[in-house]
Formats: sequence, structure tokens, C-alpha cells
Amino acid sequence: MKARFKPKFNIRKGDSVVIIAGDDKALDKPRVVKRVLVDESKVIVEGVNIITRHTKPSAQNTKGGIVKKEAPIHISNVMLWDAAQKKGAKVTRVRKDGKTERVFKTAKTQGGKK
Repeated sequence: MKARFKPKFNIRKGDSVVIIAGDDKALDKPRVVKRVLVDESKVIVEGVNIITRHTKPSAQNTKGGIVKKEAPIHISNVMLWDAAQKKGAKVTRVRKDGKTERVFKTAKTQGGKK
């Protein structure tokens, strides 16, 4: 991604998220973010987008074989998990005492949607 400034995302390593699009879509099953790839706008989520890689035997891996691992998915396909509401929720940033905090938006703050 060519950009003048580094993008800021509300999702960080270790956050609980739900997958809102794709083959692994599950709006009620929170999963943990393993890694955030900021330059590519992608995240690696535990147990999501599993790919199989056929590897040849080498000095490090003498057996070789089939290795299963998680591949990155686009950050727009995940949403932070709000444990209080038991669902995915949008996030806003609020400055408190000179520090920014992530705060979940509620139905009241989203224009009265129910």
C-alpha cells in the first residue's frame, strides 16, 4: 500500500475479533488476532483462512510434508468483539488525559439505530 502516512487501525495483536465476511464468517464466535500487517492492511487470525503448504525436506525440516498454517485476511473483514454486548462492535477513539483510548460505539451513539 503506497501511502504518505502509515494508516492507523483499531485492531491490535491479541484482540478478540469476529469474522464478518468470507468463508470463515462467524458473527458469534470470537477469535484472537495473532499479527497485524499494517503495510498490507491485513491481519492473521487464529484458526481462520487455513492454507496447506507442501514442503520439501531440508536441513531444518528433515521430513518435509504438508504444513497447515493461517494466511492473512483483509482487515475490513474483521470486527472487534465486544464482550459486554456479546457481538462485534464498531470502535471510536476518545482522548482521556492526553492518551487515546478505544471505546465501543453503542446503538445510542450510532444515530439511534436499534
